[in-house]
Amino acid sequence: MTRKFSRRAALAAPLALAALTRSSAAERTSLAEAAAARGLLFGASIGDEASQDTDYADLYRRETRIVTTDVALKFDWLRPDKDHFAFERADSIVAAARGAGKHVRGHALIWNDRTPDWLRGLSNAELARVFDEHIDNVVARYAGKLHSWDIVNEPFWPMQGETGGWRQGPWLSAFGPSYVERAFRRARAADPAVRLALNEAQCENDHDWGRSIRPLLKRLVEDLLHKGVPLDAVGFQAHLQPQWPHDFAAFADYASQFGKKGLDVYLTEFDVNDQSLPDDPAGRKDAVAAIGGAFLGQALKIDGLKALVTWQLADRYTWYREIWSHIHPNSARAPTALAFGEDLKPNPLHGAMHDALVA
Repeated sequence: MTRKFSRRAALAAPLALAALTRSSAAERTSLAEAAAARGLLFGASIGDEASQDTDYADLYRRETRIVTTDVALKFDWLRPDKDHFAFERADSIVAAARGAGKHVRGHALIWNDRTPDWLRGLSNAELARVFDEHIDNVVARYAGKLHSWDIVNEPFWPMQGETGGWRQGPWLSAFGPSYVERAFRRARAADPAVRLALNEAQCENDHDWGRSIRPLLKRLVEDLLHKGVPLDAVGFQAHLQPQWPHDFAAFADYASQFGKKGLDVYLTEFDVNDQSLPDDPAGRKDAVAAIGGAFLGQALKIDGLKALVTWQLADRYTWYREIWSHIHPNSARAPTALAFGEDLKPNPLHGAMHDALVA
């Protein structure tokens, strides 16, 4: 990584322009309506918070058309032990969302990270049995109820030094790279209609990690399509990191390659990590808006883009809260990463997102 992020250079012009053009909150439609007008689904990940916070649930009702299961369908949450599937949380989320007329995305069926301890020590034959059993049971349970599934999450992590840049974990250990194809084929057999997505991280960042993952993902997708593997969509997480170099136009060009192959493209976990930005809350919120708006100004041009999903909907429940409190346990600073704030009212990022959607 050789280039440095310059806040002053990157933010001064966008902020000056935003001050002249930004619409007021009262003038805006919901983000879901703004997205729908250009043929996109807008939504956010969702967890237990919405069942416990009625105001937050109301925000989802107004602002989203699609929700992603946050942790409820991840392997470690579903399989606390070898012989038990803990479906209760996911069942509740899927039923409530569908009852409210929302589409639902499943996340993340197979991931080599965040696997439970009981998988360790299993033989490859035992891992294969668990892998197949898990896909068969989970995908079949929600067949006909989901819009799409992140079948394989973050297949690459070159920073670990694995041959081919693959992310290390039990599934790679059991099958080698063929675990990806196996997962997609098995998922399609369990649900013939759901959209099957390959979800990846870091590609939106123009640093060593992002630039190393992009060609690996491109080659994997081409290989899967060549083999006739049932792949419908590619997801890009879009956790924006202002402290790292970025070239959002280059990312949009890269992502468009998949749309031109006939695949859907999703932005699956959009937010802005504000940890490197100023402590001043107002200035930090404006900086987040400028960065998020600049990204969407390019990303919304991606060929085949069908969905924009944020990771949670309001700062009250952003995952950066836990990260910040771990790094700075005595800090009172509250993260600002999303379209809505601690008070569930629109942040400046909301205006930047809305303006990008209606542009």
